[in-house]
Amino acid sequence: MNSINKKEIEKFSKIAEEWWNPNGKFKPLHNFNPIRIRYIKDNIIKDFNLKISDKPLKKINILDIGCGGGLLAEPMCRLGANVVGIDASEKNIEIAKFHAKKNKLKIDYKVASPETLKTKKKFDVILNMEIVEHVDDIDFFIKESSKLLKKNGLMFVATLNKTLKSYAFAIIGAEYILKWLPIGTHDWEKFVKPDDLIKISKKNNLLTKKQDGMKFNILDNSWKVSKDTSVNYILKLLKI
Repeated sequence: MNSINKKEIEKFSKIAEEWWNPNGKFKPLHNFNPIRIRYIKDNIIKDFNLKISDKPLKKINILDIGCGGGLLAEPMCRLGANVVGIDASEKNIEIAKFHAKKNKLKIDYKVASPETLKTKKKFDVILNMEIVEHVDDIDFFIKESSKLLKKNGLMFVATLNKTLKSYAFAIIGAEYILKWLPIGTHDWEKFVKPDDLIKISKKNNLLTKKQDGMKFNILDNSWKVSKDTSVNYILKLLKI
């Protein structure tokens, strides 16, 4: 079996040069990034009982799946974590490697998906951020991701809920009206409801510890953690 959706990979490979342009095609992700980084960092510190410092994630081994150009891998590395970033797009990995080298950051980037990653290592933390809505088989993808996580390790999964509101906001609004994203970035049929994702996770030894919404404030162009999971949401999962 394979979790890679070739059409999705081709779509993102075509715009790979844009990854680090804060005003380019990934502008919404650049706006979204600070809240993602804070959420992940704060939860890792809390769950692993780490000391607050300049590099609080020191000695934490993180696997960033679907890492793209490295928008999350680089901040995690700067926070002290040992980071492996994987992506099925060779073009994305080339961009990520180049940018990390330019910034003198030691990140192990590989062209791979969870099922093809050749490693005996199990990770403390796995990031599946804005990726499950682009894979071919979510059940298989979560199963293979879970195999790479240590017992009592954390997995973060952020994605889009399958609601009429998410269709209106993420596709009609973001792609067609506001032109924040290239048309065709998202396929509503591939969005997944939190309850369904929780069931899939449980089946693969992942217990849901936390579920939060991520809400965009159009007035000040910022994101915040919210109880509203109707569009964007994030799950914190514990490997049992």
